Amino acid sequence: MAGINSTNAEFGEKARLSKSVALVTGGSRGIGRAIAERLAVLGASVAICGRDRAALAESAGAIEKLGTRSFFQMTDVTDAARVTELVSKTEAKLGPITILVNSAGMGLFGPAHEKTEGDWDRVLDTNLKSIFLVSRAVIPSMIRRGAGDIINISSLAGRNTFAGGGIYCASKWGLMGLSGCMAEDLREYGIRVSVICPGSVATEFSGRGPKNASKALQAEDVAHAVEAIVTQGPVSFLSEIHVRPLRKP
Repeated sequence: MAGINSTNAEFGEKARLSKSVALVTGGSRGIGRAIAERLAVLGASVAICGRDRAALAESAGAIEKLGTRSFFQMTDVTDAARVTELVSKTEAKLGPITILVNSAGMGLFGPAHEKTEGDWDRVLDTNLKSIFLVSRAVIPSMIRRGAGDIINISSLAGRNTFAGGGIYCASKWGLMGLSGCMAEDLREYGIRVSVICPGSVATEFSGRGPKNASKALQAEDVAHAVEAIVTQGPVSFLSEIHVRPLRKP
């Protein structure tokens, strides 16, 4: 049998998702950008959204250099009307969304009793409400096609508690419950809903960072978990993945 040369291997990798269209929220930096680029390497057309136009444009350019189509839009994913617009424009530009990665998120830490109602709303809207809104906008077309992947980026803080994590943990525990129920609601339609729970990741994420960044997870480690989800066989799904650093940071 002839060996597989590097050109053939690269073509095979890019062909894995060549018919897929992915939407990655928070895709201009950190974990979201790493995921967007990994999906592009696998051949998917990729749309990203965020609040920084310059960062979005730069990220979209990097995606296109990987040999696939891209689209970006400044969007507030906590606003239902803007989410509807984002999904509509993405599908008009790239085609029906087959992969949704809800990666937009924020951190705000400290004792819950010292936080304001505005702090609560900002964290819960970003980390939980946005997943509800974007998923709700994408799901109807997935149901019509009888297939799709929805991947929610949570945190090990969605399984554990710690001092100063009250509002953040509430958002991530809520996301775990939402994701599990969505999975049960949608599996009979051929739609897989998965959740990824990373430990501390060395990114620009605001708030509680790792004690030792050199031992922390990298954004690419989370992207690898996304790849595992979207390239698995058609009759199974990875419902929950925990990603931990090998050595505690």
